[in-house]
Amino acid sequence: MLARNTRTCSIYWVTRSAAPSSPQVEVPVPQTEILAADLAISFDYTRSLGPVLSPFALALRDGRILGGRTSDGRVLVPPAEFDPVTGRQTTELVDTGPIGTVVSWSWQPDPLAGQPLSEPFAWALIRFDGADGALLHVVKVDGPDRIGTGLRVHPVWRPVRTGRIDDIAYFAPGAHGEPAPIEPDAAPIAGDDGLVTLTTPVSLTIAHSATEEESWYLEGLRRGTLLGGRVTTGEVYFPPRQASPADGSRTVARVELPDTGTVTTFCIVNVPFLGQQITPPYVAAYILLDGADIPFLHLILDCPADEVHMGMRVKAVWRPEDEWDHTLRNISHFAPSGEPDAPFESYRDHL
Repeated sequence: MLARNTRTCSIYWVTRSAAPSSPQVEVPVPQTEILAADLAISFDYTRSLGPVLSPFALALRDGRILGGRTSDGRVLVPPAEFDPVTGRQTTELVDTGPIGTVVSWSWQPDPLAGQPLSEPFAWALIRFDGADGALLHVVKVDGPDRIGTGLRVHPVWRPVRTGRIDDIAYFAPGAHGEPAPIEPDAAPIAGDDGLVTLTTPVSLTIAHSATEEESWYLEGLRRGTLLGGRVTTGEVYFPPRQASPADGSRTVARVELPDTGTVTTFCIVNVPFLGQQITPPYVAAYILLDGADIPFLHLILDCPADEVHMGMRVKAVWRPEDEWDHTLRNISHFAPSGEPDAPFESYRDHL
């Protein structure tokens, strides 16, 4: 029996594993040629400029610069759609400039593709005469020693203008500039409601190097073969992964799959959108290929959209062989195979 105020302690021996001798891990040499390609993603962003920025765009087209007066008396260029103090819509628009003053700048020694100028230039915040806020634009000078805070600049207008901020090609030093060239036959840029809609192309190109699994999967598509990947725990994924998303098991084998499968879930597309290649209604469905353990998304055609249902058996409809490439577009769509529906138990775990 322990005496009062007696304390005990225990000592645990902790064994630490030796630190690895090197952080480097040996990577097996790929058994398949690794594919690489430039992937381009693009879309046209279309926006209505509304009742405040539409007059600003129309003024640019005419060679003028409009600002918006706020409730506290400041003039912002471009005009704020809503007053930063009260939150109410800006209603008073005033002419400013076009002469301005550089209030801050940064030199761009190596212009990138798509930037305003192809030779070195300065990004600058320019405060127009009669304005309080500053506008970000470019100043064309011979070098960084030719620009500084306080430099007076004027806009150099493009001969053809469309109501975009790049109607000003650039700013140049000097408090006097040529007025914008007159366009007597300029096409209208506003709709019947007086509002301007601008479309801005947005694009991104990336250099993509495929994984080994992705490479042999894509080579299979080019040959008209559907290849899935079996992971250590036995599941077959299509398209294949390097590792199972469930537990990290590595892909250890290729599995050739048939081009038949079962609809698990689906969506009927009824709403048209820009760039749509198929007239609605049509069906986008998750299809579980026979022998696979995860469904993938594709189109269901060759039947009325309202006849598509869970469990429907489908078969791939391939494009002509001379159109095949390294993409899943080689399959135009899936169509009903005419087989009896698959029992729910066969795909219930793949929804």
